[in-house]
Amino acid sequence: MPMIKVENLAVSYGKDASEIRVVDDVSFSVVKGEAFGLVGESGCGKSTILGALAGRNKQWTGRIEIDGDAVGQTRSRAQLAKQQMVFQDPFGSIHPRHTIGRILLEPLEIHGLDQRQDRVQKALDDVGLPQNFRYRYPHQLSGGQRQRVAIARALILEPRILLLDEPTSALDVSIQAEILNLLKDLREREGLTYILVSHDLAVVAHLCDRVAVMQYGVFVEVAEKQHLVRGTATHPYTRTLMDGSRGYIPQPPI
Repeated sequence: MPMIKVENLAVSYGKDASEIRVVDDVSFSVVKGEAFGLVGESGCGKSTILGALAGRNKQWTGRIEIDGDAVGQTRSRAQLAKQQMVFQDPFGSIHPRHTIGRILLEPLEIHGLDQRQDRVQKALDDVGLPQNFRYRYPHQLSGGQRQRVAIARALILEPRILLLDEPTSALDVSIQAEILNLLKDLREREGLTYILVSHDLAVVAHLCDRVAVMQYGVFVEVAEKQHLVRGTATHPYTRTLMDGSRGYIPQPPI
């Protein structure tokens, strides 16, 4: 049974004459433990799909199943806890005037979970941050450390799915690799399922098993990772994206 199953998903903004279809009749499934990428240029609908999956976007039609459970536009807390998002800008997605400990405690309080201090400690350990960071504020951390906090906050509810919206694009190149390797390790250790949104094929190829290439709100191709690495993807738009990432997508051994 797939961890995520999407059938005929369509998302529109506006009403009547001003209605704009952003995602049009998209279907896909992701098995447990898989990392599935959504790639394409800005405005093609990638983040809109994540918003529908996360329950943030309620203007959608079609069918979404999470861990075998069909979900609607309104979700229960238990349904929302199964999938958590990590956003592009780690400084903008966490409260600048709260300590790291307070930031991590908040979702535990909202969901009424116990053993809160132990959960905060584990979340910091999981992302490789010292325990004394719970007393620091976001402005006292580097960009990479703030993104680790954002990942820890997503993990603290013990979700089965992480929805990753350009999680490294706001970081320096050297730090991007650290965060991608952290996400890769967490996925393997915790058995997590990922959907990763990016405009960068190199980032997607590093982390994902399969990649859906989006253009104008539709999937133009779903490719296995090896097709990206070997340059054997078939759609012209996919090849255009590959040309733009050439030199960054890891090459197969000779």
